Amino acid sequence: MRTYIDKKLNKIEDEDKRISATAHLYGVSLAAQMLAKKRYLDQELAAMAGMLHDMHAYKTGSYDDHAHLGADLAKEILGELGLTTPEETDIICSAIYHHDDKATIDGPMDELLKDADVIDHCFKDASKPVKEKEQKRYDALCTELGLRDN
Repeated sequence: MRTYIDKKLNKIEDEDKRISATAHLYGVSLAAQMLAKKRYLDQELAAMAGMLHDMHAYKTGSYDDHAHLGADLAKEILGELGLTTPEETDIICSAIYHHDDKATIDGPMDELLKDADVIDHCFKDASKPVKEKEQKRYDALCTELGLRDN
């Protein structure tokens, strides 16, 4: 899957956007794997969800409804690659579909992807304030992971 994603990302002409997209997808994928291990969820599915979650936005250059449209794109990609069962594809696509709605509580893998996204957003650049829509989730993650305020 990473080879497939890398080929798609390498088509982004703007170097800064390409670097940012690659860093974000790999960062979310890593955070998702770590949370999956901690929460006893499937690490491979979590990693795939992380790698795919914003592909629609990077493909189109638009974040308009990117989570819902991204779930459809992920289903196409997963079908093309043949790496998952239909049930696994549904789990990954559900997580992608729901990942932008940080205020709602959904299934375990959905929540994991939302949290992995927040980890990448909030820990990548400590000079930026935590977004209001991510603050509650960020605080809960700090508690879950035993991270203290400085």
